[in-house]
Amino acid sequence: MTAVVTALPIDQASRFRPHEIWRIIRLHAVNPSILFGVPWIILGGAWAISVLIALIMTSAGVPPAEITEGMRYSWAVISPQWYLIAVGVQAVAFTFSFALGFGATRRDYWLGTSAMFLFVSLEMAVAIATLVQVEQLTNGWWVNAAMFDALWYGQEGWLVDFFTTFAMQLLVLFIGAGITTIYMRWRMRGMLTLVFGAVAVILVAIAALTFTESWPALAEWLMSIGLVGVFTIVLVKALAWAVAGFLVIRRATPR
Repeated sequence: MTAVVTALPIDQASRFRPHEIWRIIRLHAVNPSILFGVPWIILGGAWAISVLIALIMTSAGVPPAEITEGMRYSWAVISPQWYLIAVGVQAVAFTFSFALGFGATRRDYWLGTSAMFLFVSLEMAVAIATLVQVEQLTNGWWVNAAMFDALWYGQEGWLVDFFTTFAMQLLVLFIGAGITTIYMRWRMRGMLTLVFGAVAVILVAIAALTFTESWPALAEWLMSIGLVGVFTIVLVKALAWAVAGFLVIRRATPR
C-alpha cells in the first residue's frame, strides 16, 4: 500500500519577509541622486542665494537685525518639498512593475517603499534641524543670513524642528506615492475624481468657515495646540495617505 502525503501550500504572501522588503529598499536606492542628491542640491542652491542676498544687503548698509528679521519670512528652507512630491510619484511609477516582476508582493513593495520614505524623512529632518542650530550659532553664517532659521524654525529647539520637518517630509512623499497608486488603479478617471473631489472638499470647507464666521476660532485653536499639535495633524495625514496608498495598490495594475 502506498501512502500519499499532500502538503498544504504555504502562503508566502501572508508572511513578513524582511529580505524582500530590503530588496525593495535597494531598488529605490539604485539611483541615489533622486532621493538623496537633488533635494540637497535644491537646498544648497537656496542657501547660496540666501547668503548672497545677505551680503548684498550688508553692502548696501542695511542693519544686520533688519536683514535677519526680513529673511525669516523666506520659504527657502522648505524649497525641496515641492520636488519631494515628484519623488514620491517617481518612486512608485518607475519601480512598481519591475518589483512585481522579480517576485515581490504588493505588501512587500509598499513596506519597502515606506521604509525608504521613513529613512529619507529622518535623514533630512536630522540635517535641517541641526543646520538651524549651526546657523544660529554662527550668527547667520557670519553674514546675518536667515536661511534655515526661518518661518517656525529655530523657535522651540532642535526636537521640534526635527519633528516638524519629519512630518512634513513624510506627508509630501506619501502624497506623491498615493496619487500614483490612484492613477495605476483607476487611470485618468481616478485622477479626475481625486482632483475634483479635493477641490470640492476645500471649497465646502472654506464656505463653511466663512458663512459660520469660524476663521478666528480656527486660528485660535491652531494657536492653542502649537507647532507640535499642528504637525501631529500633518503626521496623521501622512499615515492616512500611507494606508490609503497600500489599500489602492493592492489592486493596482502595472502597465
